Amino acid sequence: MAKVELKQPIIQEISDNVKDAQSVVVVDYRGLTVAEDTKLRKELREAGVTYKVYKNTMMNFAFKDTDFESLSDVLEGPSAIAISKDDATAPARILSKFAKGAEALEIKAGVVEGTFYDANGMKAIASVPAREELLSKLLGSLQSPIGNFARVLKQIAENGGAAEGSDSEAPKEEAKAEEAKTEEVAEEAKTEEAAEEAKTEEAKAEETEDKSEE
Repeated sequence: MAKVELKQPIIQEISDNVKDAQSVVVVDYRGLTVAEDTKLRKELREAGVTYKVYKNTMMNFAFKDTDFESLSDVLEGPSAIAISKDDATAPARILSKFAKGAEALEIKAGVVEGTFYDANGMKAIASVPAREELLSKLLGSLQSPIGNFARVLKQIAENGGAAEGSDSEAPKEEAKAEEAKTEEVAEEAKTEEAAEEAKTEEAKAEETEDKSEE
């Protein structure tokens, strides 16, 4: 069997793995111990990331005419690729974290959502939180307004159409205040009128008394 025919199944396997992938990261794994390699594979697998060691020539063929063709420039020496079809930042995040405790692991470059990133760029990608963490933060930020809105709706239902302390109560309170003010003015007017009448009666009495003395 020709060498090309032997290579074809492997090239096809790589092509199938990177097809529709969110990200592909190339690493140099030389120097990792068996225990470290086993642990790394386990962490990547649990995150839904495919991790395989392939010959550079095979990956070059598989990457040709794809979004990952730019990775061909870093395919030198022993190389492995980490592939994710669901979480674009998962490979970079896990590999970077693992490399802190296993310095032999080196991230060469990667393609994330169609964009090529060198080693430094991959460090920046690794700092992006996981999708689940982002969704959790988003949900947390939304829960407070939703909770407040739910309480308002409950108050509206309990009060027969108007939430306690809502703007619909304002006109009623203003009307009551205006009515009380009107009553107060009326009472003051009555008091002043009574006082004027008393003065008038007093003046009349004095006038009558003066006439009688004459």
